[in-house]
Amino acid sequence: MCNSQFLSPLPTPQTMLQYPNLEQALKYYFGYDSFRPGQRQIIEAALQNRDLLIIMPTGGGKSMCFQLPALLKEGVTIVVSPLIALMQDQVETLRKNGVAATFLNSSLSQYQVRSREEYILAGKVKLLYVSPERLVSERFLPFLDLIKEKIGFAGFAIDEAHCVSEWGHDFRPEYNQLILLRKRYPDVPTWALTATATDRVRADIVKQLGLKQPSLHIASFNRPNLYYEVREKTKNAYSELLELIKENEASGIIYCLTRKKVDELTFKLNHDNISALPYHAGLSDEERTQNQTRFIRDDVRLMVATIAFGMGINKPDVRLVVHFDISKNLESYYQESGRAGRDGEPSKCILFHSFADVKTIEWLIDQKNEEQEKLIARQQLRQMIDYAEGTVCRRTIQLGYFGESFVGNCGTCDNCRFPKPMQDLTIDTMKFLSCVARCREKYGMHYIIDILRGAKTQKIIQNGHDKLSTYGIGKDKSVDEWRFLCRSLLHQGLLKQTTDGYSVLKLNELSWEVMRRQREVFMAVPIAQKVSVLKESTQLSAEAELLFQRLRNVRKQIADAQGVPPYIIFGDSTLKLMAQNKPKSKQDLSKISGVGSHKLASYGERFIAEIHRYLQENGISSTKSHGSPTDTELVTFEYHKQGLSIEQIAQKRNIRSTTVIRHLSDLIEKNHPVDVKMLVPKEKLQKIWQVLDILGDISLTPIKEYLGDSYSFDEIRLVRGKWRHEGKK
Repeated sequence: MCNSQFLSPLPTPQTMLQYPNLEQALKYYFGYDSFRPGQRQIIEAALQNRDLLIIMPTGGGKSMCFQLPALLKEGVTIVVSPLIALMQDQVETLRKNGVAATFLNSSLSQYQVRSREEYILAGKVKLLYVSPERLVSERFLPFLDLIKEKIGFAGFAIDEAHCVSEWGHDFRPEYNQLILLRKRYPDVPTWALTATATDRVRADIVKQLGLKQPSLHIASFNRPNLYYEVREKTKNAYSELLELIKENEASGIIYCLTRKKVDELTFKLNHDNISALPYHAGLSDEERTQNQTRFIRDDVRLMVATIAFGMGINKPDVRLVVHFDISKNLESYYQESGRAGRDGEPSKCILFHSFADVKTIEWLIDQKNEEQEKLIARQQLRQMIDYAEGTVCRRTIQLGYFGESFVGNCGTCDNCRFPKPMQDLTIDTMKFLSCVARCREKYGMHYIIDILRGAKTQKIIQNGHDKLSTYGIGKDKSVDEWRFLCRSLLHQGLLKQTTDGYSVLKLNELSWEVMRRQREVFMAVPIAQKVSVLKESTQLSAEAELLFQRLRNVRKQIADAQGVPPYIIFGDSTLKLMAQNKPKSKQDLSKISGVGSHKLASYGERFIAEIHRYLQENGISSTKSHGSPTDTELVTFEYHKQGLSIEQIAQKRNIRSTTVIRHLSDLIEKNHPVDVKMLVPKEKLQKIWQVLDILGDISLTPIKEYLGDSYSFDEIRLVRGKWRHEGKK
């Protein structure tokens, strides 16, 4: 296969000189008008040849932090990536944006490898993705020396850098050898990137990679677009899962603890006409790869998987992540649930919690050889249980784990939206603990509950426990209620349980404090709560939703023809903007966030044609469509009337500032009384207006070049909206 099929033309130096400003380069290559929080500062540091340690959560835009510097610096950027699927996906995404990128891995033939190496040495590649195993191999190191001699290096980007640390959640020994890059090329900057890392892991990354006084950038771990909920796993859990899937008609991932449960759940879902595929280590490499590809390309809705699935999977439109079993630790749960909503759109993360799953994990921990390893694993499991049983804001617990404080009501977790009532269960606790004591701490939970409920089992009668004073004093509560109480006592440390496989209940000092009436016991009462979470920022009108689905079909047709995942063509958020704004020309389409110059040229006509067909078929006039404010624009306008700033509106609505700017500028053109003077200083407003009178209605970039760096794209966009409206009078 010809190597050119894997590469895109490299932008000429003349082209790059036309976009010296970072925002201009961002729009040209990737189609975005502004950076996400922290990205600009990181990119500036990278352009200054600094070593970097970037801790940025999934969906925060880590890749942009090394991809844009790679395009703006001389030489090749080497990207170390641990998974073949991940590097292939990122390279394909870059190529669709017109960026010269390629990868070298075991999926290629010798001819393909040689062809790509020739392209690289000819200066036709800006980003080269390799695995850590290939990079440190004896054959590859001389090739790196050739690149250094002929082309030079812009930098080394180490993705998934937490893999370098034994304290990380996904340690990989081959990452420890990457320090040879620093020893072999001491003057080339190294950029380490990961989604999660505790203080200990961060220190390990710096040491193991030999980073020199790295610039540390830690983004907020808060993912405000994600809704978190924990549900008790009852006998109706599967029915609840089906309901969740039917409520969210989009891609989803369901995590299970064991291969057996993955296979069973996949079978049941398919039997209920839900398209799902399994993924676990028991499948062949070929089957895993095939299933993953079908999921990424939207040929199947759901992936049912063990934690073997997911690291580095760049599918931004996953709307539902369900943990049908509890995770082993909070860091893994954050990572796995964080695979939802990478594009910033609202998504749900649901965890089903049961004590039986906890016992399964405890058994797995007991199989470990090292006592210290067991101790750490039990501590991590304890933190996970505390999260599942917690009654405070889920984000407070999550972010606190990573050393980030969060105070207040997040509004997007079950505990904040539906606070559970606290109930004094001291008397019931005394009954339970007293029964454990009278049975001389020799039995497990189920036997104690049978005594409390007055069961007439043969074992109870043989032991004479039907004569105990606690026999039958708990008939007023169901088995499930007593189980909940017992588990809560174990989680709160008010009761102990042996770990020798028999799960015998044992009292401790806190247990005796309760029985002596020296300690009260309050617990959050579980309540059945069916939650449906929608955010106004992404609600589409019925009309826009129909067009959105048609645009998704066009995207899928293009993607299938090119053999790539649909999101590589355009993301859901970009299609939603098309459906809302209904651009009538390629010039209009170029203003949509996510539409860069290369994608505009490649796909613009197809999407414009589909929008025109939709408008004609539904008898929607272009003027009316353009002149009527959308629902989401009107919500923004209401906040603007209240005097809120752009940043305050963005925070209130949980959308980006650039989206607020677009709403307001469009509203201005639609003759809504937006007060531009509140948004742009008077002197700047007058100057921008003068320049528009001179240059006319052209794109923003040449206007900004004329005005200089002291004027922002946002200011120009707002004034241009007012100028356009005045010009129509």
